[in-house]
Amino acid sequence: MADKIEIMKPFQRDAKDTGSSEVQIALLTARIKHLSEHLKANKFDNSTRRGLMTMVNRRRKLIAYLRRTNHELYLKVTTDLGIRRAK
Repeated sequence: MADKIEIMKPFQRDAKDTGSSEVQIALLTARIKHLSEHLKANKFDNSTRRGLMTMVNRRRKLIAYLRRTNHELYLKVTTDLGIRRAK
């Protein structure tokens, strides 16, 4: 998995920003991609699958919050991370 600082840097509001919605979405996306690759090789790892589903749901809620509060930023984050948008 890539370094957390490198993942956060493009989405931070300032140098100390680690908890904004867009940073959390970026970090969750990286972890989701990493676990998806793990599950391709380990199909029966159900505890990892459960953790992955938890992360996906948390990211979905954060994206919905961002869509409600700051639509321009929502569009930018989903485009930059390659996340499909709801219609």
